[in-house]
Amino acid sequence: MIELFKIVSDIYDKNTVPDLRPAVSSITRGHNKKLFKPFSNKNVRHKFFTIRTIEIWNSLSYEVVNAPTVNTFKNRLDRHWANQEVLYNYRATINTGTWKL
Repeated sequence: MIELFKIVSDIYDKNTVPDLRPAVSSITRGHNKKLFKPFSNKNVRHKFFTIRTIEIWNSLSYEVVNAPTVNTFKNRLDRHWANQEVLYNYRATINTGTWKL
């Protein structure tokens, strides 16, 4: 999530990051930096960074995603995930509200 925050916040050079498109939706819930998750019918594609992280990114709260700095984002993300096992176990499932990843 930290790397995705850096990409969305334009900390990295545009030529070196994956092409992430903003989500085009009329749904006003959530935050203003939602990303489009590309469809993939190939099993190997499901391991790509963009496919694995976009759904989790879109489930984050407005306060977390709109942090002014990377350190603020880290602190807010830790508080947001305080009650989730994923904070200490990277193999744990992430509760994104309606979905479990």
